[in-house]
Amino acid sequence: MFSRHLPKLSLLPLALFLALSFLPPGISRGAVVLGIGQNFTAATYGPDSGATPPDAGIAVSSNHVVHFINGRFSVFSKTNSSALQTMSDLTFWGNAGVSFPSGFVSDPRVFYDNPSHRWLAAMVDVPSSGPNRFLLAASATADPTGTWRGAAWTADPTNSYFADFPTLGFDSQGVYLGGDMFSGNTAVGSLLVSIPKSDVLANPINVNNRTSFGVKDYSIYGRILQPAITVGNASTPEAVLAVGDLGYDFQPHSTIVGTTIANAAGPGAPTLAGPTSRTVPPYSIPINPPQPGGNDNLDDGDARLSAAVYRIGDILYAVHAVEVNARAALQWFKVSATNFNVIQTGVISDPDLNLFFPSIAANSAGMIVIACNGCSTNTFISCYAALGEPLNGSVSFGNLVLLKAGQSGYRTNSSNVSRWGDYSAISVDPSDPNRFWSLTMYPSSTTAWSTEITELIVSPLRLSITRSGPNVIVSWPASAAGYQLYSTSSLSPASWTLVAQSPTPSGDQLTVTLPASSAAQFFRLLK
Repeated sequence: MFSRHLPKLSLLPLALFLALSFLPPGISRGAVVLGIGQNFTAATYGPDSGATPPDAGIAVSSNHVVHFINGRFSVFSKTNSSALQTMSDLTFWGNAGVSFPSGFVSDPRVFYDNPSHRWLAAMVDVPSSGPNRFLLAASATADPTGTWRGAAWTADPTNSYFADFPTLGFDSQGVYLGGDMFSGNTAVGSLLVSIPKSDVLANPINVNNRTSFGVKDYSIYGRILQPAITVGNASTPEAVLAVGDLGYDFQPHSTIVGTTIANAAGPGAPTLAGPTSRTVPPYSIPINPPQPGGNDNLDDGDARLSAAVYRIGDILYAVHAVEVNARAALQWFKVSATNFNVIQTGVISDPDLNLFFPSIAANSAGMIVIACNGCSTNTFISCYAALGEPLNGSVSFGNLVLLKAGQSGYRTNSSNVSRWGDYSAISVDPSDPNRFWSLTMYPSSTTAWSTEITELIVSPLRLSITRSGPNVIVSWPASAAGYQLYSTSSLSPASWTLVAQSPTPSGDQLTVTLPASSAAQFFRLLK
């Protein structure tokens, strides 16, 4: 419980006001809200990268924040957001020992493995001819500005299919890559690769003991296989999650698919379990959302799990974009990693905004943060986040929190649909699990994107009181969805009454202004 006295009120014939944190019956702790710490632009189209879209990769350690997008690798100080290192993506891979005879690289993923205090990064290359390669690198130490050791190999030497949209996951046993395989412009299936983790962290990196499970049928294993980022102890092997369909038939679909990779560390070859399909509420491909001022609609992707799947112990957390009531919205999943049963699922939507390209992360307390983009006919593409809190056995999400407002409509080509994406990213701070770091995009001009790094802080929901002349102002975070202000003149016994005055938005706060009186008054928030 939190109380706050106004030291100067006792000098005036005003009431004694106390603010009490939310503490309903049956819950032993107060509610929490999502606040913003450091918040800064990391890269912009043109000076930092010539790629569209940038594809967002972010990871955080005790001291560093790594930002990895198409065209740019950068390291920032976690303390003051100063840039410690930056280089092109090709320079990064060249420094890691990977050569490029021709072409470019695409679709970065980067994560920090706290048990080993090492960083992992992956991309694919796009050669001018022939099959493409998976690229994988690990840092030599916990310092991402130091040496990285990389390797590259042909993604599909059997069929020479092209590996698109690489995914990356890991646990204590192995490092895992996935690819969406194409023959020309035709999607043909999903590929999974398993590598012993000790080989990836070795000096030099060793990928010779990798196992490819071959190209898997979409109709059996699902679309866009996402190996999990495993945090903490897990009782079962590495989990892989996918949606049953991307939704390009514009019909509803209602399955997710899970599988596991066992014995990744060896000895002997790892094994891929048969897929498990689970029914979920129907989803369909998200609508291409409009922008203000008659600018083009956006290509906001499909129904894939575009961002990482996080595994905390034996729980998987995943999110994707869907369509709800003719708007793009977010469908999230909390899934058992042991049998892929769906523990809880829900939708985050907005009466005005279209929401798309989400990413998800969770901490050991079950707090979930989702980052995404949102726009509408009256809102430029902006960056948002929402906090999911476990209450009475289920997760409840609060209001969307604005991280960065878009500065313009966005147009990248002569067609009537401009490409955005392809994914956002979010990571839990290993030194403080109540801090999350997100990487999202916003338009900084009509033809330029910029990336925004935001520190998101989970903190207790508290009321505050300030004096303003003959009045007192009661305020609380605007991100506290569904809470209402109650008052009482006595705590023993307490008889709480809803404050009739509607709160007024003021920045990131909601405020109620009340006249002071000679009687004591107490306030709290109830949901």
